[in-house]
Amino acid sequence: MGIGSLRSVLWLSFFGAILVAWWWLYAMAMTMDLDLIGRPGPMGQAMAAMDPRMDMYMPMAEFWPLFWMWAIMMAAMMLPTMVPTLRAYEDLMVSATGTRAGWLGLLAGYSIAWGAFAALITGVQLTLLFSGVVDMLGIARSPYVAGGLLLAVGAFQFTRAKQVCHGVCHSPMTYFLGNWRTGAAGGLRMGLGLGAFCVGCCWGFMALGFVGGVMSLLWMGLATLFMVVEKLPQIGHYVVKPMGIALIIGGLAVIAVPTVMGG
Repeated sequence: MGIGSLRSVLWLSFFGAILVAWWWLYAMAMTMDLDLIGRPGPMGQAMAAMDPRMDMYMPMAEFWPLFWMWAIMMAAMMLPTMVPTLRAYEDLMVSATGTRAGWLGLLAGYSIAWGAFAALITGVQLTLLFSGVVDMLGIARSPYVAGGLLLAVGAFQFTRAKQVCHGVCHSPMTYFLGNWRTGAAGGLRMGLGLGAFCVGCCWGFMALGFVGGVMSLLWMGLATLFMVVEKLPQIGHYVVKPMGIALIIGGLAVIAVPTVMGG
């Protein structure tokens, strides 16, 4: 197989994996009787109201089924944001010593980093579920929890940690030049590093799934779109703080509405 043909196969496989992940998420949402914005139908409402401590099998209250849901979600949402990074690596395959094995190693390392985050947030969701903070569909039971999460993620957009992590994600070429490693093992090492910075940059948008439900396809689509835009070289730096302002306003609104209605 020629170099050009191999490149085409790898890219087609990459985008095929993204499409499969999104199809899988859609199928899971339909199985749970959820609409595109995560609102449950009659069966979904019954599922959300279930007590996770009941003596019966509930996939959304078990670690491995929930982990695989998050892992598939990570693939659907985060792989599209990696396109600029993979293309930057391809540029170095011409000017430096990059290889297709390194390209695959980079992708594997990035996936491992997000897989680790999927395990972490699975544990967080189960803790919140058994504490009564979220329901079986991962939706916050209190507007104060949902609003507080929006405020926290919005405030994070203005922090130094966000600035550093976003800087690496926004300009992967700079990271490559300072941390260049050759071969599959080198690609894996760089992928792990880039994945860690990406988790640091985007963890908040994943956590926002607890606001409207972790199976809301609308939230997943909008979060993916924003994270892709945030990494575009031309405009990425200009959207970080406006999004922080929008999230803070949204958090205040979520908290204020029930307060006003209750008053």
